[in-house]
Amino acid sequence: MPPRTSSVEFRVRYAETDRMGVVYHSHYLVWCEIGRTDHIRQSGMPYREMEERGIVLAVAEAGIRYKSPARYDDMIRVETLISRVASRTVTFDYVISNADTGDALATASTVLVSLNGDHRVVTLPRDIRELLARDATGST
Repeated sequence: MPPRTSSVEFRVRYAETDRMGVVYHSHYLVWCEIGRTDHIRQSGMPYREMEERGIVLAVAEAGIRYKSPARYDDMIRVETLISRVASRTVTFDYVISNADTGDALATASTVLVSLNGDHRVVTLPRDIRELLARDATGST
């Protein structure tokens, strides 16, 4: 069964751009967070509920490949999927595109590590790991 991909759309705000109207590179990571939290919510557990249970997912790695600039007022689509779930980490992959034209703007990947309330690395609770792994392309 192929992994579940979620999609979220929003418009580029003026504050996200430079003087030329081009989106500043760091905003793509914020867009990944929007896609990631929406994907987790669609999986059946809002991220807030995870935190209330004492589990925090912290970004341990992030990589972005820029392909084309996003500009002020563009409609953006972030497609997110979970590519790997391990005992302590979850890997998310993203495709960021112009929602109107379909042009790819960037691809990205983040690896998140499971932390407890003391910010120590812990094993993801079984039910959370299974919930996330249900949508993943690979898990261990």
